[in-house]
This record gives sequence, C-alpha cells and structure tokens, in this order.
Amino acid sequence: MALNYIWAAFFVVAFVVALLKLIFLGDTEIFKLMVEGMFDSAKVAVMDIALPLAGVMTFFLGILNIGEKAGAINFMARIIGPFFNKLFPEVPKNHPANGQMIMNFSANMLGLDNAATPFGLKAMQSLQELNPSKDTASNAQIMFLVLHTSGLTIIPLSIMAQRAILGAKDPSDIFIPCLIGTYVTTLVSILIVGSYQRINLWNRTVIGWLGGITFAIALLLWYLSGLSKEGLETFSKITGSLILMSIIVSFLVGGLVRKVNIFDTFIEGAKVGFETSVKIMPYLIGMLVAISAFRNAGAMSYLIDGFKWVVGLMGVNTDFTEALPVALMRPLSGSGARALMIDSMKQFGPDSFIGRLVCIFQGSTDTTFYIVALYFGSVGIKNTRYAIVAGLIADFVGVIAGILLGYLFFYE
Repeated sequence: MALNYIWAAFFVVAFVVALLKLIFLGDTEIFKLMVEGMFDSAKVAVMDIALPLAGVMTFFLGILNIGEKAGAINFMARIIGPFFNKLFPEVPKNHPANGQMIMNFSANMLGLDNAATPFGLKAMQSLQELNPSKDTASNAQIMFLVLHTSGLTIIPLSIMAQRAILGAKDPSDIFIPCLIGTYVTTLVSILIVGSYQRINLWNRTVIGWLGGITFAIALLLWYLSGLSKEGLETFSKITGSLILMSIIVSFLVGGLVRKVNIFDTFIEGAKVGFETSVKIMPYLIGMLVAISAFRNAGAMSYLIDGFKWVVGLMGVNTDFTEALPVALMRPLSGSGARALMIDSMKQFGPDSFIGRLVCIFQGSTDTTFYIVALYFGSVGIKNTRYAIVAGLIADFVGVIAGILLGYLFFYE
C-alpha cells in the first residue's frame, strides 16, 4: 500500500505545484513541459531501460541456470551460509536463493550493475517461492531489498569514469569516501531491518563476518593506497571484468563436468529472463513517469530551496545544499541522479567541493523506489510493508555520512 500512496503523491504534488505556478507566476508552459516529460520518460522506460535490460537478463539468467544445475550456487551458499542464515532465518540453509543473493551482492560491489540485476531478480523470484503471502513482502524479501538499496559498491567504476571524462585531476579521489559511505549505509540497513525483525545480530557469526569484511576492506584500501591513479583505474577495470568472466567460465566448465546439457539449460533460463523483462515493464513506466512529473513541475527545486532555508536557520554551513538534488533524486531515479551529478560537475567543476560531494552521494546510496518497483514488481508484491521506510532511512544516513565525508576530505 505504501508504494500506491507514494506513486499517487508524485502526481498530486506535481499537479498542485504546476497549477500554482500557472495561476500566480503565469507559467503557461508548465503543463506542456510536464506532459512532454511524461511521454519522454515512458519512452525511456521502455527503450533505454526495459529493452536493453531484456538482453542482459536473457543472457545472465541463462548462465545462472547453468550454474544452478552444475551446483555452483549451492556451493557458494554453503560457504557463506552461516552469515546469511542469521540475516535470513526464513530461508533454508541450502536454498538456491542464498547463492543467488550472494551473486547479486558480489556484482553490485564491483559496480557491475547490469550483471547484478538478473541475479537479484532471480533471487527475488526464489524468495517469492518461500513467501506464504504472495502479494505481501516477506521478511527475507525486505532484508534483501533494503540491503540492495544500500548501494554497497566497493569499486565505483562509472563515477570515476565520468569524472575522468569531465577532466578531474584525480578521478579516483572520491574512491575512499564512497567506500566508507556505502559501508555505513549497508551497516545501518542491517541494523534497521535486523532490529525490526528481531534478528540476533550480536552473535559470533554476524560479528565475525562483519569484522572480517571490515578487515578485508581495510587491507584492500591499504593495497590500493600504494597504487598510482593509472594503476588504480587499471586494477578496477581488470578486476571487475576478470571476476565476471571467471563466473561465466566456471559455470560453463562446472556444467560440462557435471554432464549438464549446457546449451539447452542456457535456453531454458534465458526464456525466463525475457519473460521477466516484459513483466516488469509496466512497473518501470509507472514509476519513471511519476518521477518525471514531480521533477518537471518544479517540486524538486522548491524542496531544495526549503532545505537550504531550514539549514540556514540552524546556523549550519549551507554550501552542501547545492548538492542535495542528487541526494534527493538518487532514491527516485538512478538515471536522473546521474544526470544531476554530471550537471553539477559541469556547473561547479569536477574538482570542486560540490563536484566531489555529488559523486559521494551517487556512490553511497541507491535508487530505492526504482529497486522497489523493479524487484517487487517482478514477483507481483503489492504490500511492501516497511521496506521503503527502512530503505529511505538508510539512504538518509548515507546522505548524512556523505556530507560529513565531503567536508572531511574536500572542504577548504
């Protein structure tokens, strides 16, 4: 129900704002701009998102099906099972969903968004099989989705690449702030959902895994700190592509060893990928069109001005408020936030405080509403329960952490 109200609120608020601008400001073009934007967003949802996604999903769900039949997913699930069993007590230890979620999180951490989505959708479908109430999100689905919306990304490839294109002196200088920010957001996500679901997070298994991951990240940072800018970029590019290709090849080899008919198995999984892409198309169109109306009506601009006014009353430095459009757009639309990030770097400069801060926002949070529409929509979930609220709280903490990190690392 929460998604229903939020979706309707986008249109209602956009209409009210546009009507007031027409009456009091004489803006006769506002409704035309909104309608054109809605049509453009509907086109983008299909042509730039759903259709390209269909090809990626068709391939990777085919490969994932081979991995399942070869036993790779169950093997990975057994390794990380103790930790996941604590976070997802409703999911059986050897259920394929565990491995699929691992694959999704692994691809996300490497910044491989296109590869992560098919794994994530497959995981959501597997969790739906365990869901006793098919139109209401289960605890496991909420934990998975909120962790996904925390935007855990170790290597922000796309952000560093965009900074390089715009002429940043050191495109990778936002690497450490982004890593710290996304880790904080993910940790908060676990604490929020775990507390709400009354999961015991203070046991040896969870503490051990979180401590081990923290140590691994620290060790990686120590190694990367000794690399040059060119070395860091090369490491990021090679590592992400190498790991992805290794997954594909290992699944194929495993299938051959287990005497799986790999091509027929691939086709079987690929058909599901295409069907899922068609199924989620209406959900994507509905959400992206609503966001477009809200943005083009000027509601987002008024929201930013309001924040600046409130922050000014508190006597706090307001320099960061120019970057808030990215922070506010990020939970709504990934492409919209990316466009705002690029626009901010062009306006203020990629090496400015604002230019770097918008990159931290982009790397520390994720598109909560888009992910809710995509993942819950793919399995027909209508009652999202507290998933959106928990995701937005984690996003808010990520934004606060991003602001503090921006001031700590880059403010002069």
